[in-house]
Amino acid sequence: MDELSLRISDAEREHAIAELREHLLSGRLTLEEFSERVGAAYAARTGRELVPVTRDLPAAAPSSSSAPSRRKPMRFTAGLFAHIIRRGRLRLRKRTFALSVFADLDLDLREAQIETPMTTVRVFALFGNVDVYVPEGVDTDVGGVTLVGHRVEWGRDAAEAEAPLVRVRVFGLFGTVDVWRVPPKTPGDYRTIIKQVRAETKQLPPG
Repeated sequence: MDELSLRISDAEREHAIAELREHLLSGRLTLEEFSERVGAAYAARTGRELVPVTRDLPAAAPSSSSAPSRRKPMRFTAGLFAHIIRRGRLRLRKRTFALSVFADLDLDLREAQIETPMTTVRVFALFGNVDVYVPEGVDTDVGGVTLVGHRVEWGRDAAEAEAPLVRVRVFGLFGTVDVWRVPPKTPGDYRTIIKQVRAETKQLPPG
């Protein structure tokens, strides 16, 4: 029996996940890619199943070998009497601001790149609607103040160990803010994603 066929320990899984976290912070992985690979690492039973988790990533320490990203960081997104969609490989720093005034704003962070273990997204919904989409496996903490409106979290709170923290801080005035924890590789447009996550949330046992 070769070494890769042997069963692995929890310590070996945690070591692989710690490596993934460093690659996430270096910009090699998006939030969703990190979440998917962490799930694969926890599901691995043998060394052969664990190898693909980091196979396409360099072995050198990312903190010492990464070049700085040329992508301009996203600091502020605003919508006024409009429908705004921000998505793709957004580069998030420690703080990001989103403002919706009489507007609909879709802020999709699933493919975002982060630079710090904790990122804060401050959302201001003034007579507007904001939908924030995060990968299911990322640690998402939602809080803030809403006056005449609502702030709702949807989906499974399934954050894994070593997961980065995304803090969503809300100020709503006659506005609505929904935070959607989206399972990996969920297909479809935002309407389809929202419908699926709502259906899965209703199926969860009461907390």
